[in-house]
Amino acid sequence: MTASAAELLDSAPCGVFSIDVASGDILYANAAAARITAIGQDDLVGTAVTDLFSPEFAPVLRELLAAATSSDSDSPIGVTAQLTGAPASGSQTAVSMLANSLRAVSGATTVTMTLHNETERRVREQHLMDARMYAEAAQDDAEAALDRSQDALGASEEARKLAEAEKTQVQILASTLQRTLLPPILSAPTGMQVAAHYHPASIDEVGGDFYDVFPLDKTTWGFFLGDVSGKGAGAAAVTSLTRYTLRAAAVFDRDPIAVLENLNTVLHHEFHGDDPRFCTVVFGTVAPGPDGTVVHLASGGHPPALRVTHDGVAEFVDTTGGQLVGALTEPHFTSASVTMKPGDVLAFYTDGLTEAIVGPGRTRFDDDGSLLSFAAERGRTSAAKIVDDLTALLASFGDGLQDDVALLAFEVPPIETDSDSESIES
Repeated sequence: MTASAAELLDSAPCGVFSIDVASGDILYANAAAARITAIGQDDLVGTAVTDLFSPEFAPVLRELLAAATSSDSDSPIGVTAQLTGAPASGSQTAVSMLANSLRAVSGATTVTMTLHNETERRVREQHLMDARMYAEAAQDDAEAALDRSQDALGASEEARKLAEAEKTQVQILASTLQRTLLPPILSAPTGMQVAAHYHPASIDEVGGDFYDVFPLDKTTWGFFLGDVSGKGAGAAAVTSLTRYTLRAAAVFDRDPIAVLENLNTVLHHEFHGDDPRFCTVVFGTVAPGPDGTVVHLASGGHPPALRVTHDGVAEFVDTTGGQLVGALTEPHFTSASVTMKPGDVLAFYTDGLTEAIVGPGRTRFDDDGSLLSFAAERGRTSAAKIVDDLTALLASFGDGLQDDVALLAFEVPPIETDSDSESIES
């Protein structure tokens, strides 16, 4: 027996005897055999194997040894018995045995017998059974948990789809309502170009920004652009009232100051209670003429108009000092007049543009005069181009754009050469 084979036998979980058939003595016993018989490993060597069992076991033992001895095979043969033995210690141990023969080189016949403690075996089997039952129970629990998880996932998916459908419906309603508050088309004054754009900060809510251009007679057009406080249905109601009031007021008195005063009376009367509403508005009239297009305008708390002349000079139209429309009983409004020459552009915007957050500490875009610099850098322009440029600027703000923005621009087309046209487009 090699050293490695002896080590494997000695560490085997079952008892192993090597028995001399002629004498019936134990020639070798491993540690497990000593444990099962409760006899020291050294003491087992030289002990007759029959001394380890009660007398009634002797016939069975002889049959097992005879069967193993007469076999020509190295495979285990014979019978496996389960008996109550009587080791020298006096303890009672249930064992099962299996024997096979091994012929030594010297010609002596030995039998290798394995001894299994049935109690230990049953304990191992019980442990295996318990482990299997635990594993099966754990698998059942896992499958049940998986079923619950899948049910919850299905319910979550249904809830998500429902929420998305509701959100989509809200967005559709908001978009539809928003379109009703903006003119479907803009009526450009005779000989002029006009461009506009509405940029919503959120597709989920109706904004309060508005604009319009409309004829008052064959030679004069009215226009306005403004921003109602708040958002949602309440702001939409104020926006609708404001638009129709401005149009109606302009029919009776075209003076921009008078139009804003009329609007202030209506808003202050309708919304002076628990839900006060007000707005910033610029209203004006446009009258093209042989010496240029004359624009009379008045501002109620609104950012100043941006003028870009035919030679590329950018400047603001001074309407500072105008107060909010609808907030006070008798507010102060400011007015101004501008004569536009061929190539001049006049642009209006709401404060969502100038108040966009563009830096740390909630720095706003126009805190340092960036809007005027933006226009000056681009020089000569057109109504369509300045609206396009400002629209691209709005897109560049990303999440910093926190309010809706309305843009409106008028242009007196220049009398230009081909090179002038190319210069503007570039």
